[in-house]
Amino acid sequence: MKKRLAFALLLSCTVATVPAAQPRKAGTSNEPAVRSYRWTDENGAVHYGDTVPAQYAQRSIAELNSQGLAVRERPAQLSAAEQASISERSQLDARTKQRDNFLLTTYTSTQDIESLRDERLAQIETQVAASRGYVEAVQTRMQGLKTRMRNFKPYSTKPNARRLPDTLTAEIVQTLNEELSQRAVLISRQKEQETLRSSFQADIDRYRQLVVQQSKR
Repeated sequence: MKKRLAFALLLSCTVATVPAAQPRKAGTSNEPAVRSYRWTDENGAVHYGDTVPAQYAQRSIAELNSQGLAVRERPAQLSAAEQASISERSQLDARTKQRDNFLLTTYTSTQDIESLRDERLAQIETQVAASRGYVEAVQTRMQGLKTRMRNFKPYSTKPNARRLPDTLTAEIVQTLNEELSQRAVLISRQKEQETLRSSFQADIDRYRQLVVQQSKR
């Protein structure tokens, strides 16, 4: 009987020393509560506050707990112009990478590029020579028309000189138009030559850079 009484007393003491579980308050979580915000203005100065001013809502914002530690950070939201700029840079990088790959897989040396350049330039030079010859031919024809014009009024001083025939006038106008047209073609071909030289020179310079980069890997 005494043993049973002693065991019951020991059991009651043990139960009394176990702390009761505390009930969890509604609405609480393991995440620290946000107490303030941190943001940076257009001058780079850091600010703190309970709310973020509207003019800085698109900037990078950090949510801080009661200890002033960042519990969440929201990156800055890009404007349409910034997004367009990033997209443009991405497209440019892609084109550059594609061009670099083309250079390395197409040519084995700068001599290959120079050979192709000279071939293309020779083709255009043939066209330039043809346009130049056409211009010279038109100019010669125009000189003949001017000689004929001196026989008619108002270019002739002879009292019995006739009026300039309409057919001759039309031929002069046509010849002038042909000369202007061929001069425009000649100028266009010459510009094409310069553009081609610059383009191939850029390829040669870039190819040399890529070869050097590969040798350092």
